[in-house]
Amino acid sequence: MNETIAKLMQHRSIRKFTKDPITQEQLDAILSAAQQASTSSNMQAYSIIGITDKVLRSELAKLAGNQAYIEESPVFLVWCADLYRWEQAAKRHYGEVIPSTTENFIIGTVDTALAAQNAAVAAESLGLGIVYIGGIRNQPDKVSELLKLPQHVYPVFGMCIGVPDQSPLERPRLPRQAVYFENTYKQDAIDSAIDAYDETLSAYMTARSNGKASATWSQSMAGKAGPVRIHMRSFLEKQGFKLE
Repeated sequence: MNETIAKLMQHRSIRKFTKDPITQEQLDAILSAAQQASTSSNMQAYSIIGITDKVLRSELAKLAGNQAYIEESPVFLVWCADLYRWEQAAKRHYGEVIPSTTENFIIGTVDTALAAQNAAVAAESLGLGIVYIGGIRNQPDKVSELLKLPQHVYPVFGMCIGVPDQSPLERPRLPRQAVYFENTYKQDAIDSAIDAYDETLSAYMTARSNGKASATWSQSMAGKAGPVRIHMRSFLEKQGFKLE
C-alpha cells in the first residue's frame, strides 16, 4: 500500500477543530487540487464559495441545522453546481436558446462532487480534516439568496476544513461483495452482505457511543426511507433547472 492509498484509508469526518488557522498557501493548494479533478467535456460546471464573513457563516450554520462546526472551522466552503458560467460561454457561439437538460444538471452535480473530493484528499494530505455539510440543502432558497446565486446554480453541499481536534473511530464500510460485481449486478449477494454489515456496524456504534447506541445499518437506512428534502425539486425548478 503506497502513501496515497494509506491516506485515503485513514479518512474520518472531523467535526471538532483546533483554533489553528489554515494558511493561504494551504488553501491555494486545496483549491488547485480541486480544479484538477476530472470534469465532463471540460465544462468545469461548479463554483466554490469561501465563507469568510462571520455573520454570513453564522446564518449558514443556522440554515444547515445549527451545526456549530460550520462557525468553528477555520475554512468553510460552499460547493455549487454551476451551469450559469457554461451558458455565458456557450451563448457566445450558440445561435438558439440554450436548453436546461437533466443531463447537464447531472454533469454539474457530478463535477462538483469530483472537485470537492479532490479538495478533501488534498486537505487530508496536508494533515487537515474535513466534513461535508449536506445540511446546506435544508433551506437552499435562503442559502442561494444569501450567496447571491444566479439562475442555473445551486448549492450542493458545504465543507468544513481545519486542523483536527478529535480522532474518531474508523467507520466500517459495506463488505466488498455488496458494492463490487463482475460483469453483471449480483442481487443474490445483497442480503447476506447486509446481514454481515448490520453486525459490523452495530458493534461500531456500540463502541463509538460507549454502549449508548447499537443501531444496525439497515435500521439506520430505514430512517432515510421517508421523505427527505422534498423541497429540492421545486427549488431547482425555481433556479431554472427544467430537468427535461
